[in-house]
Amino acid sequence: MRRIFSMSSLLNKGSIQRRVSKKYLINAIRPYSEDLSSPKSPGPLLQYRKLVEQGRLQHDPYQERVALALENLLGRLEQYEKEMEDYHLAEWEKNRETERRKLLMEEAELNHRGDLWTSVNKRKSELLERWSFRRKSEDIEPGVGKWVSYLNREKKLDSLVGRRPTAPPAPKGLYIYGNVGSGKTMLMDMFYSATEGIVKHRQRFHFHEAMLKINEAMHKLWKNQVEEKSIQSSISSWIMNLSFDMKAKEWLAAEERYKQEVQMKNILPAVADKFLVDRQAGERGASILCFDEIQAVDVFAIVALSGIVSRLLSTGTVLVSTSNRAPKDLNQDGMQREIFLKFVNKLEKHCEIILVGSEIDYRRQIAQRSVYKVHYFWPLDGTALKEFEKMWCQVINQAEGEVTSNTVPVMFGRTLEVPQSCNGVARFTFDYLCGRPVGAADYIAVAKSHHTVFISDIPVMSMRIRDKARRFITLIDELYNHHCCLFCSAATSIDDLFQGTEEGTLFDLESFQFETETEGAKLRRDVLAEGSVSLGGAPAGITSMLSGQEEMFAFRRAVSRLIEMQTPLYLEGVRSLHPYFQRKHLSFKNCSYSASTVHHQVSH
Repeated sequence: MRRIFSMSSLLNKGSIQRRVSKKYLINAIRPYSEDLSSPKSPGPLLQYRKLVEQGRLQHDPYQERVALALENLLGRLEQYEKEMEDYHLAEWEKNRETERRKLLMEEAELNHRGDLWTSVNKRKSELLERWSFRRKSEDIEPGVGKWVSYLNREKKLDSLVGRRPTAPPAPKGLYIYGNVGSGKTMLMDMFYSATEGIVKHRQRFHFHEAMLKINEAMHKLWKNQVEEKSIQSSISSWIMNLSFDMKAKEWLAAEERYKQEVQMKNILPAVADKFLVDRQAGERGASILCFDEIQAVDVFAIVALSGIVSRLLSTGTVLVSTSNRAPKDLNQDGMQREIFLKFVNKLEKHCEIILVGSEIDYRRQIAQRSVYKVHYFWPLDGTALKEFEKMWCQVINQAEGEVTSNTVPVMFGRTLEVPQSCNGVARFTFDYLCGRPVGAADYIAVAKSHHTVFISDIPVMSMRIRDKARRFITLIDELYNHHCCLFCSAATSIDDLFQGTEEGTLFDLESFQFETETEGAKLRRDVLAEGSVSLGGAPAGITSMLSGQEEMFAFRRAVSRLIEMQTPLYLEGVRSLHPYFQRKHLSFKNCSYSASTVHHQVSH
């Protein structure tokens, strides 16, 4: 007989009794959550040492080394913020655009001045005939004239306004890597909380959310470019207001469209420029990007990360990131090697690479020494299922509402139906969330909208159902990242949930996670097929195939997080960290569940 414990008093502060062995204390979850909302958080080193002194963390020399490096970076950021306040990039861009329009109007006036326009056309025809004669039957490359005009115009702008101002030298960021459960995210979040009030522009993204944000921005730019419009609607308002005839306006509009086409060939830098700070809106100051779980899971990730991160680093953004692997080891399958190596070189140039070398998974240690084993019911027999249903009824009663189906908005204009929902509590089957073509965007929508999620009928996963396993890992990542409370009914224990095989690699169907039914949503598929960002063309197929070793690496991370999500320390943070409560500003009295402990026995 084996006794498994569960507890539904997750959100009731003070009802959770932390019975943890002092010898093994958690160093990976977020026990400092009370400090995250503080406007003046102490530095990461002070936060770390204080938690060790309080007995909430076990001292780890690797973690302290990282905390010290983050503390030093924080000190350099104050001066860097002042320097970036004086970096007038937006003013330069505004002046350059003003001069560019003046040049265009001068060209338009010259080229469309009555009989001169005719003579210019005649002269062009004569030159074209002579050129054609010299080239004989060779074809002239289309667009060459516009390209030359564009380059000449840019050269004139360089002399009138100057080249793009060089940003003040940024302090080196940090790339923190190490085993699952070693405390990487905890340390990065300590640093992020301490930057409040020091750095004006700061963002924290998990890998999946960042990739979706990049893809969404790319799609918007691409859709605006390829969308068919009438001449009237396609001509910018500044052109329509000019006192030129329509022929001159059409010429100006054509030059504008050509400039946009040139920019679309460099779409990633354009996305990067608005990723953290809209410099064109006149925003000044330093920018910090905290990036959790950098991965190189497929061609799109490699191309997008290389383009976006390289641009951000080159323009002065300070990067603090975490990963399970050293930069050079991210791309185990050798996809787009040339692009990847440039990305690694950029990381190593702008970041200190630092290892959290502990072999200890602190999440597992705290869970093994907690009195309660919470919210995970197994196997799928009568007793476990009965207790799972009992927990569902208890939580719903405490939520004080009617269980109905609900629809939540997803990125790219899609929606996802939630079969059972009640005041921030949702219930799904495993197949509903992981057996259909859904992905990170859907899971983020679920996680943001629901503080408590029930998932039933979770099977044992292997490479045989790899697509479902990958989706489940992504789902756990997002529920964990948004600090959701999770209840599960599963076929086996957490440690036995993922069972790798030697069956070889399978297509990674998670690569379809960005595919939607919206108009023109083929960018991700094109990237996977071609290794670059294109504006069109038929997809050649999926080339993203991860090794079994990579899959097992992700499995271990998911297991570690599932274990942590049952610990009292994690559950204490749900009310203060989950966006549902932050968004709704619900009082603790209305949101918390009553304290109760449910026990059930499972026969082996």
